[in-house]
Amino acid sequence: MANERPSPIILASASPRRRQLLSEAGYQFEIVKPDVDESVFPTQGMTTREYAETLALAKARSVAPMYPDHWVIGADTVVDFAGEIIGKPVDADDAERITKKLFSAPHQVITSVAIIKLCDDIELVESDITTVYPKTMTAGQIAEHIKGGTWRDKAGAYAIQETGDAFVERIEGSLTNVMGLPMELLDSLLTKML
Repeated sequence: MANERPSPIILASASPRRRQLLSEAGYQFEIVKPDVDESVFPTQGMTTREYAETLALAKARSVAPMYPDHWVIGADTVVDFAGEIIGKPVDADDAERITKKLFSAPHQVITSVAIIKLCDDIELVESDITTVYPKTMTAGQIAEHIKGGTWRDKAGAYAIQETGDAFVERIEGSLTNVMGLPMELLDSLLTKML
């Protein structure tokens, strides 16, 4: 089915997880790392979804002018904990703080997907939301998680594909959304464009 999708496709992301998901779905694509400094985007006055959509669009827009006749896909994943926007931890202390918070109660993972094709004047962005119900983590488990370093460059300081069995009781929604690219949503968006 994926080989019927529009091409050529550019994935505006350096994420190995997004690359893997797109590849496993059978898409042919190139990777171009977006030139976006996420730290300059303020979170104040935005919902978590609006923030994720702003970043996804910024990533796609940074690459699209170089490939005006390509489908350029940008994505951004953030975590919403009781309305608080939680992105990637800046260091081990921040990762520990985030982990203690997120694994105390259910939270939502939001991934926004932006698709741009400049030559056809197409620009759209949509989001998927998955609720994660965590297992209670002991102080020792949290310490091991931080020591292991898998929190680096991960929204919410964890990767469900690496630690899901240990940290997650269950999810409601898309697993690939929590991994960083909601494939059901992406397939649907690209299918509409055929």
